Amino acid sequence: MAEEQRALLGAEGGDGCGGSPGPPRALPAACDPRRLPHRLLVLALMCFLGFGSYFCYDNPAALQTQVQRDMKVNTAQFMALYAWYSWPNVVLCFFGGFLIDRVFGIRLGTVIFSIFVCAGQVVFALGALFNTFWLMEVGRFIFGIGGESLAVAQNTYAVSWFKGKELNLVFGLQLSMARIGSTVNMNIMGWIYSRVQDLLGYAGPSTLGLALLIGGVTCLFSLSCALILAYLDRRAEKLLCKEQGKTGEVIKLTDVKDFSLSLWLIFVICVCYYAAVFPFIGLGKVFFIEKFRFSPQEASAINSIVYIISAPMSPVFGLLVDKVGKNIIWVLCAVVTTLASHIMLAFTFWNPWIAMCLLGVAYSLLACALWPMVAFVVPEHQLGTAYGFMQSIQNLGLAVIAIAAGMILDTRGYLFLEVFFSACVCLSLLAVVMLYFVNHLTGGDLNWSAKKRAKLQKAAASEAEEQERLRRQNEDDLAKLLPKADAFSLRNKYLSRLGAQLPGHYSSCFSTLAHRSVLK
Repeated sequence: MAEEQRALLGAEGGDGCGGSPGPPRALPAACDPRRLPHRLLVLALMCFLGFGSYFCYDNPAALQTQVQRDMKVNTAQFMALYAWYSWPNVVLCFFGGFLIDRVFGIRLGTVIFSIFVCAGQVVFALGALFNTFWLMEVGRFIFGIGGESLAVAQNTYAVSWFKGKELNLVFGLQLSMARIGSTVNMNIMGWIYSRVQDLLGYAGPSTLGLALLIGGVTCLFSLSCALILAYLDRRAEKLLCKEQGKTGEVIKLTDVKDFSLSLWLIFVICVCYYAAVFPFIGLGKVFFIEKFRFSPQEASAINSIVYIISAPMSPVFGLLVDKVGKNIIWVLCAVVTTLASHIMLAFTFWNPWIAMCLLGVAYSLLACALWPMVAFVVPEHQLGTAYGFMQSIQNLGLAVIAIAAGMILDTRGYLFLEVFFSACVCLSLLAVVMLYFVNHLTGGDLNWSAKKRAKLQKAAASEAEEQERLRRQNEDDLAKLLPKADAFSLRNKYLSRLGAQLPGHYSSCFSTLAHRSVLK
């Protein structure tokens, strides 16, 4: 390590970081934390860090028919697998950042959360192997403990390595890789099940369990990425004297009472909108098979189109919203488009590819326009609480809606289920309209153009700098007026703190007294 420090720091190797001085030796670009090739390697590891989690999250959706048939469960029980993932994150969303910052650290925290993801997938698969559905639910609960917190760790790594450089692009690439993981799952897990079935010669819980174990290999891959990333981050910390990454989240539940009406409306939009997307995708494969007579392969393909579109479009829409502004208008467009998609799927037999492509575009657009609005309506010191509360409510809503959707499908069928999803989107639309008027009446900045927002932020920054300059000038003027303490008064104060009894006439104003005898 000392040689690497000398190679990086050259003649300065003996300063600051404690490296031994010596002749510099250039490191290869792939080994230098300051060079682009090394940072691209770190970026690739960051992206693959969440690949296994997102791949396995939708394993139930990719194998809905097989799970219900082999485990002999109804749709409500099947959707409970998604609910059990969400339940722990109703609480953990508040504490994931705290655990990373104060308890584990980013490196150990990432490894621990990755282990939870792996363990949860293994328990989930063993539940199928042993034909024990409650064990599968336990596995999904364990999986959920690691899944959302791992996403927090992934973002923390990104900020630590790329803050102030290519951070927006990095976040977009991470989101795209997550969607690729979901897409690959949707299109390959059915094939894996078929190959295992051909190998064993029969279908059943054992076939399902082995298929899920094979899918869990992606979690082991992500765990290996976490270990390599931890090593590289520790190495960079020593070589460059940089600190471990921190989330920066400050969670204070007492801040909830200060949330504005605009923020609560954003929460309502989030819950109602995502409740009509993720549970629908969880049940979508069988829906397309039964209503549109698609083959299992075609149903898997169309059910994954939302994620396929989201992968490349999320960075594009993020850039578009940044350049244009008008966040509420973009959210309104996304919600209306989603409502049109569900109405088409519910009441028409038009080619469902049209509706699903519209849903994919709307889903990508809403994510880029909705989540940044939180930062516009709460002070910076409340951001951690606001985002934690938003994720907590989202997971609570997804857990409840997943169970409700399964019960509706068991008792009423797909038409009523689509009407239910459409009603959720209508509630979201109502909240968007209310947010527009509340923002307009309160003079909020949620619907400002990007140019206007940048202009006002620049003016606010200039005003803050001027206030800071005046404050410093006042402090300097005040310091000039105050009498300067001489050595005699400072010694008297020191002796007084030690408990020495000084004559009353020894004060700072009599510094000309012969004080040598007193301090002798």
